[in-house]
Amino acid sequence: MPMRYVSQFLLAAALCTHALSAIAAIDAALLKPLTGDDPDARIEAVGKIAALANQDALKVLTALKNETAYATTNGDFLIIEEGKAFNPQTDKTIDTPDGVDGIVINNRLRGAVDGALSGFKLLSNDRAVRLAAALELQKSAALEQIPLIRIALAKERDAEIKSTLQLVMATANLQSPDAAVRKAAVQALAETSNANLKPVLQKMLEKSSDGVYAEPDEVVRREVGVTLKALNSHLALTEFVGNLVYGISLGSVLLLAALGLAITFGLMGIINMAHGELLMIGAYTTYVVQMLFRAYLPGALDAYLLVALPAAFIVAAAVGIALERTVIRFLYGRPLETLLATWGISLMLMQTVRSIFGAQNVEVANPSWMSGGVTVLGSLVLSYNRIVIVFFSLFVVFAVWLILNKTRLGLFVRAVTQNRRMADCVGVSTAKIDMMTFGLGSGIAGLGGVALSQLGNVGPDLGQSYIVDSFMVVVLGGVGQLAGTVIAAFGLGEVNKFLEPFAGAVMAKIFILIFIIVFIQRRPQGLFALKGRSVE
Repeated sequence: MPMRYVSQFLLAAALCTHALSAIAAIDAALLKPLTGDDPDARIEAVGKIAALANQDALKVLTALKNETAYATTNGDFLIIEEGKAFNPQTDKTIDTPDGVDGIVINNRLRGAVDGALSGFKLLSNDRAVRLAAALELQKSAALEQIPLIRIALAKERDAEIKSTLQLVMATANLQSPDAAVRKAAVQALAETSNANLKPVLQKMLEKSSDGVYAEPDEVVRREVGVTLKALNSHLALTEFVGNLVYGISLGSVLLLAALGLAITFGLMGIINMAHGELLMIGAYTTYVVQMLFRAYLPGALDAYLLVALPAAFIVAAAVGIALERTVIRFLYGRPLETLLATWGISLMLMQTVRSIFGAQNVEVANPSWMSGGVTVLGSLVLSYNRIVIVFFSLFVVFAVWLILNKTRLGLFVRAVTQNRRMADCVGVSTAKIDMMTFGLGSGIAGLGGVALSQLGNVGPDLGQSYIVDSFMVVVLGGVGQLAGTVIAAFGLGEVNKFLEPFAGAVMAKIFILIFIIVFIQRRPQGLFALKGRSVE
């Protein structure tokens, strides 16, 4: 009796093993067209093999892509690598037989194979790989990929990827010969935000020279019109929100660049043409700190910004104090001479940086926690580095407000700004306050340089791109007014971003400059007027 159970168990095991091997192998009927000459049959075979979604299918498609696929004299499909031949029909590796010929891959078949292989990524264990594959397929899903997409959709548990795969399925079904399937696909795309689908849908409504529509079914064409209207509305909303967010981002950069100038020019009346180079010094300080971390503390590289921020403030403030003590202190009340002197200083600083670091731009990498971004409204990507800079600029503004309104230094600065002679009479060292104020403004410019280093490469001409914009922000906001500087920076950032799509980047800046000139003619004091007896 026990022997009978043993024999039954062995028989069942043998049957299971045979079944598993049968599942692992690929039917010869699927492989046969690949060794033939019919291009349509080969394309269809690639789609059917991809739909198997197993390792042997992946091996076959990879062999076609790498041109390691061969055909025997009797039409069998083999994968030959390093002198060994793998037969996917039997799932066995044999010695390479005589008389095999390489399978010729044309561009059409290669495109089908690439599409099938990209679809295989939908079955990856890595969520990021699956999401990237789904987003890529959404641009170019083909009808032949539907079986594999359907398998991936059935297995997918992630809500975001599953939603994307449903759109991918609908995109592929637009090519279906069945009008009902095309109509359902168009309806499914009504909630999409993918701008790449707009030309596909528009093409369905096009007429040929003899008046025949690309989409023959009138009901489907009506659905296409409804979907296009919904897509256009969504894209318009995305563009508006994108311009709004990018305008805030640009405004935060302008704010950081102009905040130091608001102190040196707004409070002290110094036209400092070297302010842009103080931004550059802050950016290069960040680069040096990053290099030191890479050399001595590679494990803590993500924390280099925590050191770069105070370092950039100190270095830029030291340079500013040195300039004030050696040159600018002798030019108070002489704006033209100050402008020319600081312009010369800016050229000297740029040449000094070129001599030390070279004329080529240097790269300052974002820490890992500032890399990447968050996707909103389906297609709008907000990068983490810009989000951080927006909040950092607001933090710097708040810190400057605290210094100017809640500290003894701020009290002295306000006193000297409103009435220098009276402050001097009551014992305030105006020369020392001038030095410290200029150092504070320069240090804030250094912090702005740290932020700019996270948005692009750092070069000797970095500051020249922001000096004019910084002066426009300060003049528009009102000389010496912190609130005006904030409003002007974000306002100019928003106006610039909303004008660029219509007028272009250059014309947008010209329109803004003309607006500021007209505005200052009407209101010379800017948005907020400076109060004090010296002003009156």
